[in-house]
Amino acid sequence: MFLSCSWIFLLLACSAQVPPVNVDADGLALKGYDPVAYFILGRPIKGQKALQHEWQGAKWLFASPEHLTRFQENPEKYTPQYGGY
Repeated sequence: MFLSCSWIFLLLACSAQVPPVNVDADGLALKGYDPVAYFILGRPIKGQKALQHEWQGAKWLFASPEHLTRFQENPEKYTPQYGGY
């Protein structure tokens, strides 16, 4: 028995690996916003490229060295649930 093209596409799509973190075209998580700022300041702030950390296959940007250090010490505390999907 032969599979139709739509079944083959479905099988391929279901077997594709999904990255653990949702990133944009540049590999940035949260579109470059500082994940720690949401918790510390209660609002979004764009991170700086100079304050960057790679974790879970994504680039995370931070607004301050303090935020970068906090994230490095406990990234699970500051990352969005379900990888931001």
